[in-house]
Amino acid sequence: MISIIIGVVLIALALVGTPLFIVFGGLAVVLFAIGGIDTSTVIIAVSRMGTNSVLIAIPLFTFAGYLLAESGMPARLIALSRALVGWFKGGTAIVTLVACAFFTSFTGVSGVTIIALGGLLLPMLLKDKYSEKFSLGLLTTSGSIGLLFPPSLLLILYGVLANVSISKLFVAGIIPGAILILLFSLYSIKEGMLTSEIEPFSFGKLFAALKGVAWEIPLPFLLLGGIYSGTFTTSEAAIITAAYAFIVEVFIYRDLNIKHDVPRIIRASMVVVGGIFVILGSAMGLADYLVDGQVPMKILAWMKQYIHEKWLFLLMLNVFLIVVGAVLDVFSALIIILPLMVPIAKDFGIDPVHMAIIFLTNLEIGYNAPPAGINLFIASFRFRKPVMPLAKSAFPFLILMFAVLMLITYVPDLSLVLIKIFKIE
Repeated sequence: MISIIIGVVLIALALVGTPLFIVFGGLAVVLFAIGGIDTSTVIIAVSRMGTNSVLIAIPLFTFAGYLLAESGMPARLIALSRALVGWFKGGTAIVTLVACAFFTSFTGVSGVTIIALGGLLLPMLLKDKYSEKFSLGLLTTSGSIGLLFPPSLLLILYGVLANVSISKLFVAGIIPGAILILLFSLYSIKEGMLTSEIEPFSFGKLFAALKGVAWEIPLPFLLLGGIYSGTFTTSEAAIITAAYAFIVEVFIYRDLNIKHDVPRIIRASMVVVGGIFVILGSAMGLADYLVDGQVPMKILAWMKQYIHEKWLFLLMLNVFLIVVGAVLDVFSALIIILPLMVPIAKDFGIDPVHMAIIFLTNLEIGYNAPPAGINLFIASFRFRKPVMPLAKSAFPFLILMFAVLMLITYVPDLSLVLIKIFKIE
């Protein structure tokens, strides 16, 4: 009875805006105290973060992503994309889609992509005669696709929390993410055929655009090639990526001033990282209580009374995670729900890497779903539009994402085939 009262109080605190690290940490301390366990266990769980070398990748990749987003790279990337595909109907929408997914993969937060690129891309879409409804829906949802592509922070966090190879996760998201981009592109072409305008293809423009991004295009190939060839680890890749982005944007393109812009970018990016780490640290104590108390096993025993088939468990898991993603921020959902779901999924014979892609795709959908999808509120702020009209604009894209989710869920090889082919460890 006491646990129920405490749970209700803490949920109420979360709903009225109490910082999540207080909610998670406080709940862990209280539950350990009720169980007669020394509450210093929570501090020990937090301290484990300092011994995990993989976590160094998070601030470095985030810093690199912010450098790229704040520099002239978005405009250069868009210029290249328009030169490549702007000559056919739907090309501008595909430019938007790829640019948003790319930047989210580096910053790890699709809301940052909406804020950073929205002001540049929305006028471009409207100028090319795309409807406002379509344009807002595309900008609200497309950035979240980048969460499946390396070096996504969520892939790294999932690997740390679930003890799954991050190199495998980086590969596993490529085909599911590519399918999402393909479906969004086909829908964009269909929409563009009705409304959009095109610009003639020009080798001159293409050559000028390629020349403009000559120093930036090698970055993803350097990152992925180094990891998958075994040349460097994920943490080393993060160091190289941050150093490369810093040198290119500050000293080669000179888009950023080292005295004024770089300190500001460091502050902005580390505020995001600090928020992630504070929530992560406090939630790890709660996760330890859930595992020590065999909560996942109790949930599994209860579920097995009603769910006996793997396909039914996967269906119920998807429904549950979409709801969770729509009411919790993605980091909190990952940290709290993951320790509960991973043991249960393992018992049903679901590959841990496959489970990761299912999990993150669900959270992508939740990012954009009412009532509390965070992308809807960020887009509302950025574009000065009410949330519900934005939710209606995002709905066709959510349908496409849900269709891909079902495909990913019931065709595991979409997530696992590249790992098998390249024998990633």
